[in-house]
Amino acid sequence: MKILIIILILLLVWLQYRLWVGDGSLAEVWRLHQAVEEQRAQNEGLRERNMALDAEVLDLKQGLDSIEERAREELGMVRKGETFYQVVEE
Repeated sequence: MKILIIILILLLVWLQYRLWVGDGSLAEVWRLHQAVEEQRAQNEGLRERNMALDAEVLDLKQGLDSIEERAREELGMVRKGETFYQVVEE
């Protein structure tokens, strides 16, 4: 009878160890849950960024106004016959 009790106690200790420390433990499940939540937040940010980029690409494909705006702002281009004035603030 004593051996059965010792075996049961050892089994209980082993199961408790697995529950708190081993593979699939509560700590590991919590860590994985946190990692999933962080990845979801990152994915949402990237999804929003992709939507903004898609809208910009669509705008560039459809209209010349956005191409002209980019040429003026990023490349400093002007139309033929226009005069460029740069205002420098002190």
